[in-house]
Amino acid sequence: MKRIRFFVSGKVQGVCYRYYSANKAQELGLKGFVRNIPNGKVEVVVEGPEERVAVFMKYCKNNPGYSRVERIEVVEEKEVEKPLFSDFKIKY
Repeated sequence: MKRIRFFVSGKVQGVCYRYYSANKAQELGLKGFVRNIPNGKVEVVVEGPEERVAVFMKYCKNNPGYSRVERIEVVEEKEVEKPLFSDFKIKY
């Protein structure tokens, strides 16, 4: 199992980025959360099988919804034995 935290920059707030990314994570059976942060970026923490996390990352880079992703910064990657989350949520 893999856990990744990343920050998405660009036109990603107010354009349904959280909604579309949460739907994709749920479709893939991933756990974690997505939220807007005050600096205009979106923070995502996701955990699940490595292959599914890779599919999710690719999706998040390709402008889901009405977004325009300019950059994704991965700040933490870990192999995990126990999940921290029970589902994938949009945090407000």
